[in-house]
Amino acid sequence: MRSKLWIIVSSTLLSACAVGPNFEAPEPALPQQWRATTATNDAVEHEWWKQFNDATLDALVERALASNAQVQVATLRVVQSRLVRGVEAGARWPQVNASAAYSRERQSENGTATRLIDLIAPGPGGQEIIQLLSDPFSVYQGGFDVGWELDLWGRVRRSVEAADANLRMSEEDLHDAQLSLVGDVVRSYLELRGVQDQLRIANADAAASADLVQLTEYRVKGGLVDQLDLATQRARLAESRSNIPPLRQQEIQLVSALAVLLNAEPGALDAQLTGTPSSFTLPSAIAGGVPSEVARRRPDIQRAEAQLQAVTAEIGVAVADLYPRFTLTGSFVQQSLSASDFFDWGSRQWSVGPSLSLPIFDGGRRRTAVELRKLDQQQAAVTYQQTVLRAWHEIENALSGFSAEQEHNRELATALAASRDAYEIARVRYNHGMINYLAELDARRTLFQTERAYSQSNTQLGTQWVAVYKALGGAWTP
Repeated sequence: MRSKLWIIVSSTLLSACAVGPNFEAPEPALPQQWRATTATNDAVEHEWWKQFNDATLDALVERALASNAQVQVATLRVVQSRLVRGVEAGARWPQVNASAAYSRERQSENGTATRLIDLIAPGPGGQEIIQLLSDPFSVYQGGFDVGWELDLWGRVRRSVEAADANLRMSEEDLHDAQLSLVGDVVRSYLELRGVQDQLRIANADAAASADLVQLTEYRVKGGLVDQLDLATQRARLAESRSNIPPLRQQEIQLVSALAVLLNAEPGALDAQLTGTPSSFTLPSAIAGGVPSEVARRRPDIQRAEAQLQAVTAEIGVAVADLYPRFTLTGSFVQQSLSASDFFDWGSRQWSVGPSLSLPIFDGGRRRTAVELRKLDQQQAAVTYQQTVLRAWHEIENALSGFSAEQEHNRELATALAASRDAYEIARVRYNHGMINYLAELDARRTLFQTERAYSQSNTQLGTQWVAVYKALGGAWTP
């Protein structure tokens, strides 16, 4: 079913590329089973990370969005694209230029301007005229000129459309940078809290092992057990303590990774993140709306669509260059040889009229440019297809991963409760001498392993939840 649906979408896109500049990107075709509502809410939460109900996480995300270098660069590119769009849009209006000039001039007595006088009036009379004309004089001039290109073939209009699409691309790049940043911050934070929980379990296990070593020492002195029990408990204590240093190293690395995302110096987050208990709660469901509608919000799909629109508009610009350009021009100038006469009505001079620029021969450059733009459009269409296909897999993998981890987490919760009951029974029986150390040791090792697996599953469940929201586009809106 999916392959047939994708073939239909592919053929539609490629055939649309051949129709020319009026092509618009279709809606992304998504798997049929996604068209059923699978979420608890009608729309995605825009600030989805707040569903963890953790004030520390909220503060980290807010700080990251304000200070991250990549987000700042993407923001500047949006501003740059807006300015470029303003440049293109300005071509739709008449261009008015004012000018003012003053010059002091003198004509050459032996130049080309005096040749006609020599032919008309040779002799002394002509020389007197030449001397009079060569006397220095001042010229005062000021006025304005107007030019307005008539956009008969839509060249300027399509240029503005391309600039709008490029602006949209830069905005989606910003949204993508924001989404990736927030996802990285939340995931790193959850992994940090997971490592800290693992560290708590390891410390508790080491403390329990130390207590058991002390108890065993008393029992050895009382003759209840032999040195084998004591040596075994001491080995178990050393094993428990050996798990602590690697976890501390992981904690330091994750705090450092968060500092990099927040553009902070090393150690800036130590006081905030180390030694503070975790307070977040794992969301129980995905508030994502209908996946077929939400997926289109993904920044990469929006960007690919905008890119397709931009290159489609550029075809219109290239086609318009094949036709003549009509421009209305006009000028009004005040010119006088004396400052006192500059504002007299008789000092005016003006001109107005249309101009035509007609391409006749350019060696096929303009027509080749049209074909290049069409190829760009086809490449953008293929990129759009690949982006939608990649979105299919990412969303489906994220949803299936979250669902599988939920089931895994529920089973581990059941196993943890049973392991705690079993260890409590074994501990009481061992303390009263009803069983040997092997049964108690096995029950405690099982409990520790189950606690560690459940803690890891909680972290994995949170990161899978983050992966789902990243795959769904995070519900970022312009």
